[in-house]
Amino acid sequence: MEKNTILAVILSIVVLVGFYLAQGVFFPSKQTAPAVQQPPAAVVATDTPVQELPPSAIQPGEQSSAAQGSAVQPGEPEKPEETADTGPQQVQYVTIETELMTVRLTSSGGDVAFLKLKEHFDNEDFVDMILSGVNEAHAFSVAFGGMDAQPVTSFFHVRRLSDYSVEFYRDFTIPSGASANAGGTFRLIKRYDFKPRDYMFELTITLDGGYSVPGFNFSGNAYTLAFGPQLGPKFVKLDNRYDYRQYMTFINGKRKSAKVNDIIDTRPTWAAISGKYFTFIAIPYLAQYSLTFSEKQEPGIPSASRLYIVRPAANASRIADTYRFYLGPKTQETLAIYNTGKNDFGLKDMNLVEAASTRGILSPLEKVLKWLLLIFYRIVPNYGVAIILLTLLVKIVFFPLTKKSSEATLRMQALAPKIKELQAKHKANPQKMNAEMAEFYKKEGYNPLSGCLPMLLQIPLFIAMYNLFNNHFDLRGAMFIPGWIPDLSVPESVWNFPEGVKLPFLGWTALRLLPFIYVGSQLLYGRVTQTPDQQGNTQMKMMLYVMPIMFFFILYNMPSGLLIYWIFSNILTLVQQVIINKYFLPKRKQEYPQPVIAPGKKKK
Repeated sequence: MEKNTILAVILSIVVLVGFYLAQGVFFPSKQTAPAVQQPPAAVVATDTPVQELPPSAIQPGEQSSAAQGSAVQPGEPEKPEETADTGPQQVQYVTIETELMTVRLTSSGGDVAFLKLKEHFDNEDFVDMILSGVNEAHAFSVAFGGMDAQPVTSFFHVRRLSDYSVEFYRDFTIPSGASANAGGTFRLIKRYDFKPRDYMFELTITLDGGYSVPGFNFSGNAYTLAFGPQLGPKFVKLDNRYDYRQYMTFINGKRKSAKVNDIIDTRPTWAAISGKYFTFIAIPYLAQYSLTFSEKQEPGIPSASRLYIVRPAANASRIADTYRFYLGPKTQETLAIYNTGKNDFGLKDMNLVEAASTRGILSPLEKVLKWLLLIFYRIVPNYGVAIILLTLLVKIVFFPLTKKSSEATLRMQALAPKIKELQAKHKANPQKMNAEMAEFYKKEGYNPLSGCLPMLLQIPLFIAMYNLFNNHFDLRGAMFIPGWIPDLSVPESVWNFPEGVKLPFLGWTALRLLPFIYVGSQLLYGRVTQTPDQQGNTQMKMMLYVMPIMFFFILYNMPSGLLIYWIFSNILTLVQQVIINKYFLPKRKQEYPQPVIAPGKKKK
């Protein structure tokens, strides 16, 4: 029994450690890189009066006195020049309110300053899907040229088309050297169209040169559209536990992982920056374009995650490109509507649900557990109670295996004297000893791994439970016990250390109660289930105390939902073991008589 139990413990440690190592290899934390300075501006402003759109169509927003301008630095390449009309001299803001989000757009570049989701919270505020650093966020900015070009920050005219639509426009002059049509003018138009109840919106970018300018060619690219600097909500760091970032594309019907700074020119159906609970998905409807994910840093952002869409130059007097962007929760239920057409855009078969799909050999098990958890939540609308009910169901399902493991332990105790005799008899000949042991097990009809198998089968279950409790969207912000466990997706705490204070070496920032309860339940479980032959074994005693302490440190900062599962799993297993010891094992003891041991020969 000693070797089998030690083998099971070692295998458990190997599997769990391998799991965490694999997690670190395949989903590494994003390390914060040094700040990267933006390259010199590829375009500058000049003064040339041109005809404007009708002023009566302009809907002014909130005013700010922060006027902006850009100066030409020596050696910078020329860029389209902003015309000097009587256009806006101050920044204007436009707010779009839908049933699902509040969007603030700025006339500085015609960009999105923030986008907050009304049905999801980040502390006491709505989740802002566009993080800002030291400076105001400027998502969906346009730069003339490639990725290294400076984004346009000029003040645009604003035309409010409806409650859910707004248009920004500005005229520019083509400089000498940028095109054969130097001196000509063109208009940049950015139109946003939102829907009343959809996390997706539409952005149309138009470059209109009129009849006098037959084309655009700024360093081989018409423009670059950029999302960034980071996907919300706020986070301290990307550590794969509280949040992470994955970059992916959907090409030829398959989801593929993408690498930072790689140029993707195979025109994917969509590209996404995926976090733990929320995702950003871009759907370009262009004939030709390329994508690049980047992590260029910005002051005030722990880690950046950007997407650049580069639009090649086109020999046309007018180009109009349409994009659709999804900024919302990463759930299969929310994303599935873009397969069925039951969305405000009428989209079908987009496979956006792949951005939320789990991968790996344990994903079917995780889906079954999630389905069961949701059923229990419908019965008792508290996810903490639902986790306990799910744990109870799992224990009931695994009870036959637990009973079989206990019977195997009892059987091993009955065979132990004969096993020790064979070990002593052939200790000088290991091969002979193994052969005799195998023959003995065969004769007795006993499998030495039968006691370990139930334990090993529960390891995949634990990993699937970890993935479920660590990533299930509905657990985000789900309260179990008010004042103590307000969010099952993160660690609980009974006392938070002062800001900036961490325990040396451990890095703990709070005192948590659940890990201590776990250790207590694990030690109690070990004491009750300890067999008589293990009580005098020093190695087994070490395992009894070392394992819970080791897992105490591993689980200290784990989601509280996972610890609740493990604590109640220990308690229920303890109850099961008491029942087995009282009602089942006494009957089995009569069926397992001690093997007859031949008396040893006396030494002369």
